Formats: sequence, C-alpha cells, structure tokens
Amino acid sequence: MVFSLFKSSKKKQEPESIHTHYYPLKIKEVINETADTISIIFESFEPDINYKSGQFLSVIVELEGKEVRRSYSLFTSPFVDKDLGVTVKRVEGGIMSNYLNDNLKAGDTLMVMQPMGNFTSEYKKDNKRHLIMFGGGSGITPLMSIIKSLMKEEPESIVSLLYANRNIESIIFKEAFEKMQNNFEGRFHVIHILDDAPMNWQGPSGLLNHEMLEKLFERIPDWGIKNTTFIMCGPEGMMNNVQELLEERHIPKEKIFRESFVAGIMNKPEPATTDEIIAREVTIVYDGEEHTFEVKPKNTILDTALNNDIDLPFSCQSGLCTACRCKLISGKIKMDEEEGLSESEIKQGYVLICVGHPLTDDVKLEVG
Repeated sequence: MVFSLFKSSKKKQEPESIHTHYYPLKIKEVINETADTISIIFESFEPDINYKSGQFLSVIVELEGKEVRRSYSLFTSPFVDKDLGVTVKRVEGGIMSNYLNDNLKAGDTLMVMQPMGNFTSEYKKDNKRHLIMFGGGSGITPLMSIIKSLMKEEPESIVSLLYANRNIESIIFKEAFEKMQNNFEGRFHVIHILDDAPMNWQGPSGLLNHEMLEKLFERIPDWGIKNTTFIMCGPEGMMNNVQELLEERHIPKEKIFRESFVAGIMNKPEPATTDEIIAREVTIVYDGEEHTFEVKPKNTILDTALNNDIDLPFSCQSGLCTACRCKLISGKIKMDEEEGLSESEIKQGYVLICVGHPLTDDVKLEVG
C-alpha cells in the first residue's frame, strides 16, 4: 500500500504492549461482507490503540513455516466505532488473504503492528468541505473509515462517492451505504458502477473510463475547487483514469490524493544496482539501541537487518506501506522506490529501508 498525505494534526501515540509496535488482538467477530471478503472486528485492547481514519494494520501470521505480513486498511472510525476492524478480500494466490478468509473465527488471536499510514485527515466541527471519492473493490475500506469520521465530526461537510465493482454481489458495505444515505440525506451520496450489471440495473455500467467519468461528474454537486478535495483508492487503471480526467480539468495536485493497494513481497522486483552500491556498514537506532551491520550490494538495509535477527517493523517490503520508515540521521542512501513517501517526508529526511541501499560509509538511521 502507498499512502499520500491528506493532512493530519494528531501526534502519533504508542501505548505499551508486549512490544512497542506489536499487539496480540483477539477477534470479536468475523463478518462475511461478500462471497470473497470478510471484515475482522477485534476486541478492545488495554490500553487503547490510537489510530486515525484511513490508516492500516499489518497482520502477522506464521504460514507454512514462514512469518508472513500483510497490510489491511481499517474500515472503522475512532470517532464512531468502539472496536478496531479491517477488511480482507481474497487475492488469487494470496497466501494471507485466503488463509484469513478460510480459517478465522471469533476467539482467535492475531498479532498486528500498530496502525500506520498517512492517508488521513484532520477533522474540525466548523469545516465545510466536499470530498469527492473514487473507490474500486476493496479500495473502499479506508474510504469507509474516512466517510464515517467526516459524517460524525463535520456536520457541514458532504461526501460524493463513486464506487466501482464487478457486480452487485461484490459490493462491499452495500447495506451500510444504504443506511448512511438515509441517515445523512443530502450529505452522503453513493453512485454504484457495475462492470457486469443485471438486466434491471438502472445505474451506470461498464468500466470507469474517461467517458463515463465525464458523465458522472455532471451528477456531482459543484462546491468550487476551494472547498473540494478528490481522493481515490482502487485498481491502478481506475485511479489513472481519474487522475487523467482531473488533470484535464486543471484540478491542482494538492487537491488530489490517492492510495494504492499493491502486491507485496511475492512480486518484489530485484533491487536496482549501480557502481555506487557497494558493501557498506549501516547503523540503525531502534528502541534506544544501536545496531551496526554490513549491507551487501544486492541486499537492502531491511533484509540485512532481519538476517541479523534485528526485529524491525516492516510489512510489504516493496517500498509502499511505510511500515519500515526511518529518519536518515547521517549519510546517504539510494531507494529503489519512493512512492510510499510524501514530498514533505522526503524533505524531512525520511527513507524506506526495505528498498534502501547505503551509498556512503556514515549511514545512520533512526526507526520511527
């Protein structure tokens, strides 16, 4: 996953647990959202785990003798819901998503990392804004969290949601959206787009392409660009279509935010190598302790740390989820992928060590 900053004013809080970053959460309920998607509700944990709408949890499970980590977005809101909840859709060949869908039940316990991600917003009671959302498939999960928070915390704001799915049966949170439209009439409106629509379907059908987007925009209230923000989460093709249309309409980049769900370690590309990347020592500061080790040219800093039994936080290992984000204290590194970081984070010196290689002999990093 990659999360682009969508404003956040709260400071990160890290309550005590068996480890600063890890929590054993007991499952309260497993909800079958669709034939291939479940929502997992966790029991309350003491002390409370603080999170923001739009963030994600990384789930850790030992499968086939190996530790597997995958990130799933929270669909719950800290302002509305008592308990944490994530939604998991089956992925063809996905070892974790299929395991969770097939085996989880109430009473089970999952190890998770603290909530992370920058696809968040600050909420103010006197805000009056229009969020135009574009969702596709399971990309609706973080959008649902943001919608809940906005409806509760900003009574003068509205949401227009365009949600694309394969068919009616695959619509996640379908009943919840129907209730929300009734409860927040005039403030929340969803337009469902189906690729394979039934004969009696009266809504838009087909791919969410440029032509369809043009037509759908005519059905969305115009609050003016100053009061409107565009956010999207779903398949890359869908989001690229939306991005192109918004650029054609000269929507400022600072008004557009997107989150990508991507394949994890199974599809991780080989690290790019150059003449500058040679074996060098790296020092990492984590939980007050310093760890120094040599990183070989074909290995990343994170891979090397894990091989040295240094238990650092990580999830996707593709440079996108930001779970392994570190502050570069000194030296210089090369990242194979920077999409997971915002421009502001890069300027502040943050790097992702799962795709990072040292370029100087004085590289020192601090986790967090």
